[in-house]
Amino acid sequence: MAGDDTPPTKDAAGLFDTVRLEAFSDGVFAIASTLLVLQFKIPPAAPSTAEAGGLAALIVTRWPSFLGYALSFGVVGITWINHHTMFQYIRRANRTFLLINLGFLLWVSFLPFPTALLAEHVRVPVDRETAMVLYSGTLFVMSGAFYALWRYGVRHDLGPDANEPGIRALSRRALAGPLLYAIALALAFVSVPACLILNVALLGFFIWPIRW
Repeated sequence: MAGDDTPPTKDAAGLFDTVRLEAFSDGVFAIASTLLVLQFKIPPAAPSTAEAGGLAALIVTRWPSFLGYALSFGVVGITWINHHTMFQYIRRANRTFLLINLGFLLWVSFLPFPTALLAEHVRVPVDRETAMVLYSGTLFVMSGAFYALWRYGVRHDLGPDANEPGIRALSRRALAGPLLYAIALALAFVSVPACLILNVALLGFFIWPIRW
């Protein structure tokens, strides 16, 4: 029974199917989304907790961690959806495409760190700008890597059967990412609250279905 043990096919042009690439990518997305929750620490049971208003009040004071988790989980989830959508159009991969995908996944897996850093320092005046810049910069580079991955696949005919309206729609969405996150990164140097609001708004923008 060959079945599932059959290795990925490779044609004369040196192109592979994308089965293992997609499986590996899904694993990285799953790990990244799971790592986001590790920033939460169980509040200690101590008399000081009761004096400060109880456990409920202590949990409320940790709102930056909840905001950071929700925002970044949304980013990872929507990026995964768009990555999945990409492979409805791209059906083959070469070595360069695999390397570009690895570069993209590098930033996906890195996202939990700036998320935790932002949650920890967003209320510290001397540090919050740096934390916001690192967070926004990560999203900017990650979106740029996604765009590079998509453009390489389209330009090298890795999905010859894809419909043109779909390609144009996804190209617009992929290009909007680095452009909009560049604005968010610039705004991080001006106003941290405004940058946070923009990042939440961008989450709402990218969750909207792609229109042909």
